[in-house]
Amino acid sequence: MMMMRKFTLGAAAAIAALTAVAVPAQAQRDPAYAAARSSGQVGEKTDGYLGVVGNATPQLQRLVNDINIKRRAVYARKAQENNATLEEYALSAGCQAIARTVSGEKYQAPDGSWQTRTSAPPQRDPRCP
Repeated sequence: MMMMRKFTLGAAAAIAALTAVAVPAQAQRDPAYAAARSSGQVGEKTDGYLGVVGNATPQLQRLVNDINIKRRAVYARKAQENNATLEEYALSAGCQAIARTVSGEKYQAPDGSWQTRTSAPPQRDPRCP
């Protein structure tokens, strides 16, 4: 059973690497998202979703909610296609999204704290593939 779970998570990670890019790429076309990301108002969370760093304005919260709704739809579909749970797939996508952050962007460390990416590799969840 453990071997099957590990394979499923590994398969989800491979697919997440391909599909997690689609939603953020769409969101990056939105100047409000790009500004919020570059200013550190939003960051990638370990659970595969976007989070607000600090205080959220209603407009910023709506933006994050909209992106997360789209991500969840992609994760749910891909998880089903790969015989993974939504949570497993989202975690894999979060691992990939955090790995793709660049210097100056915010991400959530495994302890839940918000970190600013430096030139060093980001802290990632030990369950990341």
